[in-house]
Amino acid sequence: MARYLVEAHLKEGRSVAELAAQHGIHRSWLYKLLKRFDEQGEAGLVERSRRPRTSPTQVSADVEERIVVLRKHLTDLGYDAGASTIRDKLETEGLAAPSVTTIWRVLTRRGFVTPQPHKRPRSSYVRFQADLPNELWQTDMTHFSLDGDVKVEIVNFLDDCSRLCVASRALYVTKAVDVAVIFQDARARLGSPKAILSDNGCIYTAKHRSGKVVLETECERLGIELKRSRPYHPQTCGKVERFHQTMKKALRQQPPAKDLVELQGQIDTFVEYYNDERRHRAVGRRTPREVFDSKVKARPDSPSSSAGHFRVRHDKVHPTGNVTLRYGSKLRHVGLPRSLAGEVVEILVVDRDVRVVTMDGRLIRHFLLDPARDYQPMSLDVEPMDPSFDRRLKANRR
Repeated sequence: MARYLVEAHLKEGRSVAELAAQHGIHRSWLYKLLKRFDEQGEAGLVERSRRPRTSPTQVSADVEERIVVLRKHLTDLGYDAGASTIRDKLETEGLAAPSVTTIWRVLTRRGFVTPQPHKRPRSSYVRFQADLPNELWQTDMTHFSLDGDVKVEIVNFLDDCSRLCVASRALYVTKAVDVAVIFQDARARLGSPKAILSDNGCIYTAKHRSGKVVLETECERLGIELKRSRPYHPQTCGKVERFHQTMKKALRQQPPAKDLVELQGQIDTFVEYYNDERRHRAVGRRTPREVFDSKVKARPDSPSSSAGHFRVRHDKVHPTGNVTLRYGSKLRHVGLPRSLAGEVVEILVVDRDVRVVTMDGRLIRHFLLDPARDYQPMSLDVEPMDPSFDRRLKANRR
């Protein structure tokens, strides 16, 4: 186009103003072309690069190379390797860290960024976050595999406010008692949370079978509120669900663990990095440990003395003279006279206070269940612990 404009002006005699208006260019540019043609001839009309001769703010070759090395290293470990994390690493090493956008451009130019389809905008999510550490713990169980495709399960507890991984334990098969043990260990180290949020899995609740698991009874005893997510809605427990992904991405980058001990070692290494080194975007680019330690801890409410777990169970007396009752996720056997073998009885339960009556209302046994025993012998009969038992039970059944 430059040659056309110069030829149109010199040979056809068309004015600079006319050519500029017709082709939508500025007159100063056409005058510049005419000057170049006078001084250099045809060579002056060749299109030139607009790249500046100098770029004082350009990232140095050493910093750019360090960005690439960090990207490869974090990716190989399975850790987050985004531009923000790389910038944090550069600052920790004492280098002049460029902006996140500049790092992103370096990664894109070097071929480390794969274009992705547009994701759901963050504004479409309804987010919540606890104000204080220990105000809410999220917990869930996820699946993983050992070497040889041996299936295992990993139970995670995550603090909602700081994103601190409170506990992470690998098991072959997770039972309700295991969840309670993991919780008690975390509570001993970090204090009791005010509330716990989980899904409706059988290791977290027995509400669907009109009972209670160990975690529920322990939380009642400690005054800790238990919250449940809506069925088939994992977004409610989104923080711990996202932690599952981050953790398993790191574990998959390690050699496959041969047993639970080796896997637990890999988990502990990752949790230490996640809690104490990795800066989290959701908590202002600070580590979860920094946020957890910097704030006052929430505490559970005082347990309510009027709280009671009511249950009614029907069972047929076994020929050996006993019926079964589930308490604390374990099946207990309640001793009864053998003369009642084959008879259907009704078991009325308020927490640990148990009454066994015949279908016509005759009281057979009234005792306080001993959680330390699987078999409840006849010698465990005691006076009722709660005088208002009958009134509370009738009111609950209505």
